[in-house]
Amino acid sequence: MKIPLVLAATAMLMGGAARADCAFENDVDVKILAAAFEAWKAVTDAMAECGNVQAELDQEFRTKQPAAFAANPSLYQIGGVSNGTITPLLNEGTIRPLDDLVEKYGQHLQPNQLIRINGEIMAVAMMVNTFELTYRSDLFEEYGIDVPTDYDGLLAAAETLKDAEGIDYPLGAMTKSGWDLAMEFINVFQSSGEPLVNDDSTPNINNETGMNTLELLKALSDYMDPEFLVSDSTYVQQQLQQGRIAMANIWASRAGAVDNEAESSVVGKVETAMSPIAPFGDRPVATIWWDGIVIARNISDEAAEAAFRVAMEGMDTEMVEANNDAAVWLIQGYEPGRLAQGAIATATHDPAPLSYPSTVEMGLMHTALGNEVAAYLTGSRSAERTLDAIEASYSTAAREAGVLN
Repeated sequence: MKIPLVLAATAMLMGGAARADCAFENDVDVKILAAAFEAWKAVTDAMAECGNVQAELDQEFRTKQPAAFAANPSLYQIGGVSNGTITPLLNEGTIRPLDDLVEKYGQHLQPNQLIRINGEIMAVAMMVNTFELTYRSDLFEEYGIDVPTDYDGLLAAAETLKDAEGIDYPLGAMTKSGWDLAMEFINVFQSSGEPLVNDDSTPNINNETGMNTLELLKALSDYMDPEFLVSDSTYVQQQLQQGRIAMANIWASRAGAVDNEAESSVVGKVETAMSPIAPFGDRPVATIWWDGIVIARNISDEAAEAAFRVAMEGMDTEMVEANNDAAVWLIQGYEPGRLAQGAIATATHDPAPLSYPSTVEMGLMHTALGNEVAAYLTGSRSAERTLDAIEASYSTAAREAGVLN
């Protein structure tokens, strides 16, 4: 099952009439489970203005949602999802089509916000997300470093900055063992334009591109905090805010936090640029994502209607105008800010990054990568054996799932 991609965020510059607070008083309990980053906090805070809204923002949301939405009644009315996390909910049939609710309450939505699966609207996107190089412009200027457009240049910049005063390490990355490390591998591998899984569901990992990907990740790790296997997106965001690192290729939804005066010591010193290209690729090291909402199937129609109305209040122009730089929004009123320029350059590069493949097979490959790649980076297993292990792990899971003979 492939899910359409929303890419028109950069064109969404039109304004809209802002509404004060919530347009209706919600008297139905609404709970949402979503990821824990600034854009979701902005959206759920706006939802809460309607009353009787409880938001649970948790980075483990992707592992909690399937069982929570399978309960009857569902433990949550709204789910925050992406093209990488909606698949289990679709496979289990635990989210409902939204066509009737969009017709009734979503006339203001843009066509590229409507995520259609087999002809039905199954999600409403609020933002696109991808990766961008976030870097300390003051250090680049001080050391005469050109902004790298490829990973050879990035590694050269890291070498120049390895002894720079005022930072601990030249480079940060989202390399926490498990999902994050797998995402790093996927981004680098897909810079080649090759799929990780073939059309017949067989793995396409144990090859030269797979070997090159592992070797590049190892080379990058030499310039990072030695504890890089605990480094998730929040960790890297904080390293940047605290001035501990000079650069990182991170989610665009995290970059805006470096200008948060309440948290950051490097306000105004950070810029963004296109995610660099791997030595064996022609695309930025990135994937394209969307984030948005789904509504649970196992709830009453009354609760679903209240949840959708609350969600629309959270995803309106007023929210965007108050939180413009928290994301690359797909919502009317968004104006791309300084720290979104790298994401826009990444998404509009020719050829563009591949979208994250929202398939059962990709979910299984993501898990296999997350379980096996760390052993190579720690030196406990060779690259060849690591690729063999990834291939075997994926193949076993794919056969058990019935997608591979």
